[in-house]
Amino acid sequence: MTGNHPARGRRTTERKGDVRERAILDTCESLLAQKGYDAMTVGDIAQGAGITRGALYFYFGSKQEVVTALVARTVEHLWERSRATAQSDEPRQAIATAMQRTVDLWNEHGLVMRTAIDLSLTVPEIGELWNHTADLFITAITAVLERAGVRAGSAPDQASALARALCWMIERTFYHVSQESRRKLREASATCEHIWLTSAGLTA
Repeated sequence: MTGNHPARGRRTTERKGDVRERAILDTCESLLAQKGYDAMTVGDIAQGAGITRGALYFYFGSKQEVVTALVARTVEHLWERSRATAQSDEPRQAIATAMQRTVDLWNEHGLVMRTAIDLSLTVPEIGELWNHTADLFITAITAVLERAGVRAGSAPDQASALARALCWMIERTFYHVSQESRRKLREASATCEHIWLTSAGLTA
């Protein structure tokens, strides 16, 4: 009878390896703010995570691998937001909610996302993660546009083409203004939301 209780407790206990990996990724994100990608080293990451360089190499083979894992962790939040946008029924509310979530994520992890964009052309793994994330957002935006009455299709005035343009416009806009201030992020969000509403025919 008593043998069942330890197993139940173990399921809720985080493994030591998971704790260390999270510490490595959290440190990497902090160092992006303090030093930037080019200046930070594997030694910096290990020291910040409270482990040796050798211990870090047990989890990741290079600084690039650490950053790739950090990007992967961050885009999981983006994927959750894209799913929520696609599943919302009312287009106006879906657009407003999507833009608020975008502001929140850029406030929380803007440095990671800027780094992902910067490295997406030179680090194939990061490029694949970022492009996959964009595709999910394009699918979600397409669904919102179609629910608002925009005709399905890939012609320039149809839903999937408009969604692709909106997705990359939002990415570029937030990339540039996130280097300035949170107030700028909210201004950018309002502009992007208005353009999205206009594309959906919902501004009247």
